[in-house]
Amino acid sequence: MADPIDLFYWPTPNGWKISIALEEMGLPYTLHLIDIGKGDQFAPSFLKIAPNNRMPAIIDPDGPDGAPISIFESGAILQYLARKTGKFCGSTERERIEVDQWLMWQMGGLGPMAGQAHHFLKYAPAMDPPNDLPYAKDRYRNETGRLYGVLNKRLADRKYVAGDFFSIADMAIWPWASLWEGQQQDLAQFPNMAAWLDRVGSRDGVVKGRAVAAEKRSNIQDDKEAQAKLFGQKAR
Repeated sequence: MADPIDLFYWPTPNGWKISIALEEMGLPYTLHLIDIGKGDQFAPSFLKIAPNNRMPAIIDPDGPDGAPISIFESGAILQYLARKTGKFCGSTERERIEVDQWLMWQMGGLGPMAGQAHHFLKYAPAMDPPNDLPYAKDRYRNETGRLYGVLNKRLADRKYVAGDFFSIADMAIWPWASLWEGQQQDLAQFPNMAAWLDRVGSRDGVVKGRAVAAEKRSNIQDDKEAQAKLFGQKAR
């Protein structure tokens, strides 16, 4: 059996992408928790792996040419694991292009917009002092809804985002889309997306990947110390 991949992780949407991928691909891994609420992401040892002080990251002891490799950025990790295993990236060049397009759509669009929606709708109003900004709330809520409209239309005539096959693009999008309630979205407006959420969410690998360290998730709205670490605020 291959040596396990080291996974540096916290149970967030970006972390779930990689725990789901490893479970779906049947790759053994060793879990290293990076408690972002306590500032573990700023530790010098972690910064050597992930210089942008963001998790997830991995170290694969069996990298290219058999030499170890460390990788940060969830999209890059997904592409690497798909190439390594030959799974979930499409079987033809056209399919691979579809997968890459929708992976980039998540990385450049849905992830940042939904993340900002979470921040301004949930976290900023709970800061001390509160930052309740109607323009920002409307901006990111509406843009996230627009993106879900794009996804809903895409899923009108296919089971998964890249076609009729499950791929790393689904693994990237699903964790963020599964948190639609916190983004103040009306799922009834997106029936195709709702069916896809259920279809993807029922997969064994997705269930197992989402469950990794699930007990560690906490309510950042009530944790001023975590806010200070995550958002650069002074704890009061």
